[in-house]
Formats: sequence, C-alpha cells, structure tokens
Amino acid sequence: MANYELSAELMERLKEKFPGVEVAGEGMLQVPAGDLVPLMAELKNNPDYCFDYLTNLTAVDFKDHFMVIYNLVSLTRNHTLMVKVKVEDRENPAVPSLCPLWSGAAWQEREVYDLLGINFTGYPGHPTRILLDDSFQGHPLRKDFQWEGGREE
Repeated sequence: MANYELSAELMERLKEKFPGVEVAGEGMLQVPAGDLVPLMAELKNNPDYCFDYLTNLTAVDFKDHFMVIYNLVSLTRNHTLMVKVKVEDRENPAVPSLCPLWSGAAWQEREVYDLLGINFTGYPGHPTRILLDDSFQGHPLRKDFQWEGGREE
C-alpha cells in the first residue's frame, strides 16, 4: 500500500470546521490543544477521512515550547496525516489524551510523559514512567535537563 497525503479539498474542509487549525506543510496540520480531541474524533469517525490507525505519537522540545506530534493512517482510504500541537506552558505542559479514541496511545503517551514531562489530561489514571525508574528525577529529553553523575556500575 502506498502512502498518500490527505487531499487539499479534505484539508480545506477541516480548516472550515475547525478554524484554529492551520496547514503546517504538505500532509501536516497544526491544531490548538483545545481542538485536538474534536479534530481527531472527526478524522477517525468521519468516513471521508477514516483515520483508523494512530501509528505513533511523540514530542519535541524546542526550548521555548514543546510540539506533540501525531501520525495517522487511513488503511481504508490510503492516506496519511501528521497533526501537531504546540504546547507553550513549560512549567505544566499538557495536552488531552487520545486514549479514548485510540487505546494504543496509552503506551506512547506514557513514553512522552516519562521522557519530556508532558501530561495527558484525561489519561486513564495518571501516566506513570515506562522507561525510567520511578525514583528518576526529571525528564531526560528536555533541553533544560542536566545530567549529573557518571556511568553507573
């Protein structure tokens, strides 16, 4: 199966329905955190889009903000889409959880929480560390993380 980006017509329809959505490049949308869940529900449940698979989600620290990135695939419509959410709150970064839409988001949200400290509101329970020990202090993929110590023996 070849990957095809969402058509310009379908992108425009999304922008009309969600005025805060911006086209961030070919096959990419940027959405305000408050519109994330309704937009993703539209992308998953509307048969014109039918994004039935969240392939991955990750995040990047840009020093002055975080960007949470979601990659979606429609297996039935044969198209892909990247959705980005800019998170400017460095002290308490948060975006809504997508676990109610895609249960596979749970592990990936835990990884982002563990490594970058981004909270996912509405996550079933509270995200816990997935890679690092519970006693580990900080979030090692943040630009401001300071590694102390050396190699553990």
